[in-house]
Amino acid sequence: MTVTDAVLVIDKPTGPTSFDVVRKIRRAAGTRHVGHGGTLDPLASGVLPVCLGEATKLAQFLLDADKEYEVTIALGAETDTDDAQGAVTVRRAAAHVTEGDLRAALAGFRGPIAQVPPVYSALKRAGRPLYDYARAGEEVAIAPRAVVVHELELVAFHDPGAVTLAVRCSKGTYVRALARDLGRALDVGGHVVALRRTRSGPFALGDARPLTDVLQALATADAGALPAVSLPDALAHLDRRIVSAEAARDLRLGRKIPWGAVGGEGPGRVCVIDPAGALVAVAEPRADGLARTLRVFGQSSAVLH
Repeated sequence: MTVTDAVLVIDKPTGPTSFDVVRKIRRAAGTRHVGHGGTLDPLASGVLPVCLGEATKLAQFLLDADKEYEVTIALGAETDTDDAQGAVTVRRAAAHVTEGDLRAALAGFRGPIAQVPPVYSALKRAGRPLYDYARAGEEVAIAPRAVVVHELELVAFHDPGAVTLAVRCSKGTYVRALARDLGRALDVGGHVVALRRTRSGPFALGDARPLTDVLQALATADAGALPAVSLPDALAHLDRRIVSAEAARDLRLGRKIPWGAVGGEGPGRVCVIDPAGALVAVAEPRADGLARTLRVFGQSSAVLH
Protein backbone atom coordinates (compact mmCIF):
# COMPACT_ATOMS: atom_id res chain seq x y z
CA MET A 1 0.00 0.00 0.00
CA THR A 2 1.23 3.49 -0.84
CA VAL A 3 -0.06 7.00 -0.28
CA THR A 4 -1.50 6.89 -3.80
CA ASP A 5 -3.27 3.56 -3.34
CA ALA A 6 -5.35 3.66 -0.16
CA VAL A 7 -8.43 4.95 1.61
CA LEU A 8 -7.77 7.92 3.89
CA VAL A 9 -10.21 8.18 6.80
CA ILE A 10 -10.83 11.90 7.24
CA ASP A 11 -12.56 13.58 10.18
CA LYS A 12 -14.31 16.21 8.07
CA PRO A 13 -14.90 19.56 9.76
CA THR A 14 -18.14 21.49 9.45
CA GLY A 15 -18.17 24.03 6.64
CA PRO A 16 -16.64 22.47 3.52
CA THR A 17 -18.55 20.14 1.21
CA SER A 18 -17.31 16.61 0.63
CA PHE A 19 -16.06 17.68 -2.80
CA ASP A 20 -14.17 20.58 -1.20
CA VAL A 21 -12.29 17.96 0.82
CA VAL A 22 -11.58 15.94 -2.34
CA ARG A 23 -10.18 19.03 -4.07
CA LYS A 24 -7.85 19.76 -1.15
CA ILE A 25 -6.63 16.15 -1.08
CA ARG A 26 -6.03 16.21 -4.85
CA ARG A 27 -3.81 19.26 -4.56
CA ALA A 28 -1.88 17.93 -1.57
CA ALA A 29 -1.42 14.42 -3.02
CA GLY A 30 -0.60 15.66 -6.51
CA THR A 31 -3.11 13.37 -8.24
CA ARG A 32 -6.58 13.69 -9.72
CA HIS A 33 -7.36 10.07 -8.88
CA VAL A 34 -9.27 10.99 -5.71
CA GLY A 35 -12.92 10.44 -4.72
CA HIS A 36 -14.99 10.12 -1.57
CA GLY A 37 -16.99 7.19 -0.26
CA GLY A 38 -20.15 8.94 0.96
CA THR A 39 -21.30 12.56 0.93
CA LEU A 40 -21.48 14.65 4.09
CA ASP A 41 -23.41 17.93 4.09
CA PRO A 42 -21.44 21.14 4.84
CA LEU A 43 -23.15 21.30 8.25
CA ALA A 44 -22.01 17.75 9.06
CA SER A 45 -18.67 16.60 10.44
CA GLY A 46 -17.10 13.22 11.03
CA VAL A 47 -16.03 10.13 9.10
CA LEU A 48 -15.43 10.75 5.40
CA PRO A 49 -13.55 7.98 3.54
CA VAL A 50 -11.44 9.51 0.75
CA CYS A 51 -10.13 7.12 -1.91
CA LEU A 52 -6.79 7.61 -3.68
CA GLY A 53 -5.50 5.94 -6.82
CA GLU A 54 -6.69 2.36 -7.30
CA ALA A 55 -8.89 2.78 -4.24
CA THR A 56 -11.24 5.05 -6.23
CA LYS A 57 -12.67 1.82 -7.65
CA LEU A 58 -13.95 1.08 -4.14
CA ALA A 59 -16.18 4.15 -3.83
CA GLN A 60 -19.36 2.47 -5.08
CA PHE A 61 -19.02 -0.32 -2.51
CA LEU A 62 -18.31 2.07 0.36
CA LEU A 63 -21.56 3.86 -0.48
CA ASP A 64 -23.44 0.59 0.08
CA ALA A 65 -22.29 0.25 3.69
CA ASP A 66 -24.34 1.19 6.77
CA LYS A 67 -23.63 4.53 8.42
CA GLU A 68 -23.82 5.74 12.04
CA TYR A 69 -24.50 9.29 13.22
CA GLU A 70 -25.00 11.42 16.29
CA VAL A 71 -27.51 14.13 15.49
CA THR A 72 -28.96 17.04 17.45
CA ILE A 73 -32.46 18.12 16.42
CA ALA A 74 -34.36 21.27 17.27
CA LEU A 75 -38.10 20.69 17.51
CA GLY A 76 -40.53 23.52 16.85
CA ALA A 77 -39.46 24.64 13.38
CA GLU A 78 -38.99 23.31 9.86
CA THR A 79 -36.56 24.79 7.34
CA ASP A 80 -36.37 24.55 3.56
CA THR A 81 -33.11 22.55 3.82
CA ASP A 82 -34.21 20.49 6.87
CA ASP A 83 -31.19 21.82 8.77
CA ALA A 84 -30.07 25.00 10.53
CA GLN A 85 -28.54 26.45 7.35
CA GLY A 86 -31.96 26.89 5.71
CA ALA A 87 -34.74 29.43 6.04
CA VAL A 88 -37.54 28.68 8.51
CA THR A 89 -40.73 27.68 6.68
CA VAL A 90 -42.90 26.53 9.61
CA ARG A 91 -42.71 27.43 13.29
CA ARG A 92 -44.81 25.85 16.04
CA ALA A 93 -44.73 25.83 19.82
CA ALA A 94 -42.90 22.73 21.09
CA ALA A 95 -42.40 23.38 24.81
CA HIS A 96 -45.12 20.83 25.64
CA VAL A 97 -43.19 17.92 24.04
CA THR A 98 -41.90 15.59 26.76
CA GLU A 99 -39.18 12.96 26.72
CA GLY A 100 -41.93 10.33 26.83
CA ASP A 101 -43.59 11.84 23.76
CA LEU A 102 -40.28 11.73 21.94
CA ARG A 103 -39.50 8.13 22.85
CA ALA A 104 -42.94 7.05 21.68
CA ALA A 105 -42.49 8.85 18.35
CA LEU A 106 -39.05 7.31 17.77
CA ALA A 107 -40.57 3.82 17.71
CA GLY A 108 -42.27 4.62 14.41
CA PHE A 109 -38.96 5.33 12.68
CA ARG A 110 -37.13 2.09 13.45
CA GLY A 111 -36.82 -0.67 10.88
CA PRO A 112 -37.81 -0.38 7.19
CA ILE A 113 -39.38 3.00 6.45
CA ALA A 114 -40.34 5.06 3.41
CA GLN A 115 -38.54 8.41 3.34
CA VAL A 116 -38.91 11.40 1.02
CA PRO A 117 -35.42 12.89 0.44
CA PRO A 118 -34.90 16.59 1.22
CA VAL A 119 -35.56 19.02 -1.64
CA TYR A 120 -32.03 20.29 -1.09
CA SER A 121 -30.13 17.12 -1.94
CA ALA A 122 -27.81 15.88 -4.69
CA LEU A 123 -30.25 13.27 -5.97
CA LYS A 124 -30.88 13.79 -9.66
CA ARG A 125 -34.11 14.12 -11.60
CA ALA A 126 -33.93 14.44 -15.39
CA GLY A 127 -30.18 14.92 -15.06
CA ARG A 128 -30.41 17.83 -12.60
CA PRO A 129 -29.77 17.60 -8.84
CA LEU A 130 -32.80 18.34 -6.68
CA TYR A 131 -31.05 21.31 -5.06
CA ASP A 132 -30.85 22.92 -8.50
CA TYR A 133 -34.64 22.87 -8.81
CA ALA A 134 -35.03 24.13 -5.23
CA ARG A 135 -32.67 27.06 -5.75
CA ALA A 136 -34.55 27.99 -8.92
CA GLY A 137 -37.86 27.91 -7.06
CA GLU A 138 -39.14 25.01 -9.18
CA GLU A 139 -41.27 22.42 -7.41
CA VAL A 140 -40.78 18.77 -8.34
CA ALA A 141 -42.49 15.64 -7.07
CA ILE A 142 -40.03 13.54 -5.05
CA ALA A 143 -40.93 9.88 -4.64
CA PRO A 144 -40.34 8.24 -1.25
CA ARG A 145 -37.49 5.76 -1.01
CA ALA A 146 -37.21 2.58 1.03
CA VAL A 147 -34.48 2.79 3.69
CA VAL A 148 -33.77 0.97 6.93
CA VAL A 149 -33.10 2.56 10.32
CA HIS A 150 -31.39 -0.25 12.21
CA GLU A 151 -30.98 1.66 15.47
CA LEU A 152 -32.48 4.93 16.70
CA GLU A 153 -31.83 5.82 20.33
CA LEU A 154 -32.28 8.90 22.48
CA VAL A 155 -28.90 10.11 23.77
CA ALA A 156 -29.97 13.34 25.49
CA PHE A 157 -33.15 15.36 25.95
CA HIS A 158 -32.16 18.79 27.25
CA ASP A 159 -35.39 20.39 26.02
CA PRO A 160 -37.39 20.22 22.77
CA GLY A 161 -34.88 22.61 21.19
CA ALA A 162 -31.94 20.24 21.71
CA VAL A 163 -32.66 16.55 21.24
CA THR A 164 -29.66 14.29 20.57
CA LEU A 165 -30.10 10.91 18.90
CA ALA A 166 -27.81 8.05 17.86
CA VAL A 167 -28.68 6.58 14.44
CA ARG A 168 -27.47 3.51 12.54
CA CYS A 169 -29.01 3.32 9.09
CA SER A 170 -28.77 1.88 5.61
CA LYS A 171 -27.34 3.60 2.57
CA GLY A 172 -29.55 6.32 1.14
CA THR A 173 -30.97 7.40 4.50
CA TYR A 174 -31.15 11.16 5.02
CA VAL A 175 -30.83 12.13 8.67
CA ARG A 176 -32.19 15.58 7.77
CA ALA A 177 -35.36 13.93 6.48
CA LEU A 178 -35.53 11.83 9.64
CA ALA A 179 -35.43 15.02 11.75
CA ARG A 180 -38.12 16.62 9.59
CA ASP A 181 -40.40 13.59 9.76
CA LEU A 182 -39.89 13.12 13.51
CA GLY A 183 -40.93 16.73 14.04
CA ARG A 184 -44.03 16.20 11.89
CA ALA A 185 -44.94 13.04 13.82
CA LEU A 186 -44.92 15.20 16.97
CA ASP A 187 -46.90 17.91 15.11
CA VAL A 188 -44.30 20.57 15.90
CA GLY A 189 -41.75 20.35 13.05
CA GLY A 190 -38.03 19.75 13.40
CA HIS A 191 -34.65 20.25 11.77
CA VAL A 192 -31.00 19.24 12.25
CA VAL A 193 -28.76 21.67 14.13
CA ALA A 194 -25.69 19.43 14.43
CA LEU A 195 -24.69 16.19 12.71
CA ARG A 196 -21.61 14.04 13.19
CA ARG A 197 -20.97 10.77 11.33
CA THR A 198 -19.35 8.36 13.76
CA ARG A 199 -18.99 5.38 11.42
CA SER A 200 -19.13 4.64 7.70
CA GLY A 201 -18.95 0.93 6.96
CA PRO A 202 -15.72 -0.39 8.52
CA PHE A 203 -14.39 3.12 9.27
CA ALA A 204 -14.96 4.50 12.77
CA LEU A 205 -14.33 7.96 14.15
CA GLY A 206 -11.40 6.56 16.14
CA ASP A 207 -9.70 5.68 12.81
CA ALA A 208 -10.10 9.19 11.41
CA ARG A 209 -7.72 12.17 11.48
CA PRO A 210 -8.53 15.87 11.09
CA LEU A 211 -8.35 17.17 7.53
CA THR A 212 -5.61 19.66 8.42
CA ASP A 213 -3.38 16.86 9.76
CA VAL A 214 -3.93 14.74 6.64
CA LEU A 215 -3.13 17.64 4.31
CA GLN A 216 0.08 18.31 6.23
CA ALA A 217 1.12 14.64 6.06
CA LEU A 218 0.48 14.56 2.31
CA ALA A 219 2.41 17.78 1.75
CA THR A 220 5.44 16.37 3.59
CA ALA A 221 5.08 12.82 2.17
CA ASP A 222 4.81 11.50 5.73
CA ALA A 223 2.97 8.25 4.97
CA GLY A 224 3.29 7.10 8.58
CA ALA A 225 1.09 9.99 9.75
CA LEU A 226 -1.74 9.19 7.36
CA PRO A 227 -4.93 7.39 8.46
CA ALA A 228 -4.52 5.04 5.50
CA VAL A 229 -6.46 1.79 5.09
CA SER A 230 -5.49 -0.89 2.56
CA LEU A 231 -7.90 -1.87 -0.20
CA PRO A 232 -8.85 -5.28 1.28
CA ASP A 233 -9.41 -3.78 4.74
CA ALA A 234 -11.59 -1.05 3.25
CA LEU A 235 -13.98 -3.81 2.15
CA ALA A 236 -14.19 -5.45 5.56
CA HIS A 237 -18.00 -5.30 5.39
CA LEU A 238 -17.93 -7.85 2.52
CA ASP A 239 -17.24 -11.56 2.90
CA ARG A 240 -13.64 -12.35 1.96
CA ARG A 241 -12.61 -15.22 -0.32
CA ILE A 242 -9.00 -16.22 -1.00
CA VAL A 243 -8.50 -17.72 -4.46
CA SER A 244 -5.61 -19.57 -6.09
CA ALA A 245 -2.90 -17.69 -7.98
CA GLU A 246 -4.29 -19.13 -11.22
CA ALA A 247 -7.83 -17.92 -10.48
CA ALA A 248 -6.51 -14.50 -9.47
CA ARG A 249 -4.59 -14.21 -12.75
CA ASP A 250 -7.65 -15.23 -14.77
CA LEU A 251 -9.86 -12.66 -13.04
CA ARG A 252 -7.32 -9.89 -13.58
CA LEU A 253 -7.12 -10.82 -17.27
CA GLY A 254 -10.91 -10.65 -17.61
CA ARG A 255 -11.40 -14.38 -18.07
CA LYS A 256 -14.56 -16.10 -16.87
CA ILE A 257 -14.17 -18.56 -14.01
CA PRO A 258 -16.71 -20.72 -12.15
CA TRP A 259 -18.27 -19.18 -9.07
CA GLY A 260 -17.14 -22.30 -7.24
CA ALA A 261 -13.51 -21.33 -7.90
CA VAL A 262 -14.15 -18.15 -5.91
CA GLY A 263 -15.51 -20.19 -3.05
CA GLY A 264 -18.75 -18.24 -2.87
CA GLU A 265 -21.68 -19.96 -1.20
CA GLY A 266 -24.44 -17.32 -1.19
CA PRO A 267 -25.91 -14.84 -3.67
CA GLY A 268 -24.08 -11.80 -2.33
CA ARG A 269 -20.95 -9.90 -3.27
CA VAL A 270 -17.55 -11.04 -2.02
CA CYS A 271 -14.11 -9.54 -1.77
CA VAL A 272 -11.67 -11.72 -3.75
CA ILE A 273 -8.08 -11.87 -2.41
CA ASP A 274 -5.01 -13.50 -3.98
CA PRO A 275 -2.61 -15.74 -2.01
CA ALA A 276 -0.36 -12.73 -1.29
CA GLY A 277 -3.23 -10.85 0.37
CA ALA A 278 -3.79 -8.35 -2.45
CA LEU A 279 -7.27 -7.38 -3.59
CA VAL A 280 -8.18 -9.00 -6.93
CA ALA A 281 -11.83 -8.12 -7.45
CA VAL A 282 -15.27 -7.59 -6.04
CA ALA A 283 -17.45 -10.33 -7.50
CA GLU A 284 -20.89 -11.90 -7.35
CA PRO A 285 -22.42 -15.05 -8.91
CA ARG A 286 -24.05 -15.08 -12.34
CA ALA A 287 -27.13 -17.11 -13.20
CA ASP A 288 -25.00 -19.43 -15.37
CA GLY A 289 -22.73 -20.38 -12.47
CA LEU A 290 -19.82 -18.14 -13.42
CA ALA A 291 -18.34 -15.30 -11.39
CA ARG A 292 -19.28 -11.75 -12.38
CA THR A 293 -16.56 -9.22 -11.54
CA LEU A 294 -17.94 -5.81 -10.57
CA ARG A 295 -14.47 -4.29 -10.20
CA VAL A 296 -11.01 -5.73 -10.91
CA PHE A 297 -7.81 -4.52 -9.29
CA GLY A 298 -4.62 -5.15 -11.24
CA GLN A 299 -1.19 -5.66 -9.74
CA SER A 300 0.53 -3.47 -12.32
CA SER A 301 -1.74 -0.51 -11.56
CA ALA A 302 -1.55 -0.73 -7.79
CA VAL A 303 0.57 2.43 -7.66
CA LEU A 304 -0.48 5.42 -9.76
CA HIS A 305 2.19 7.88 -10.85
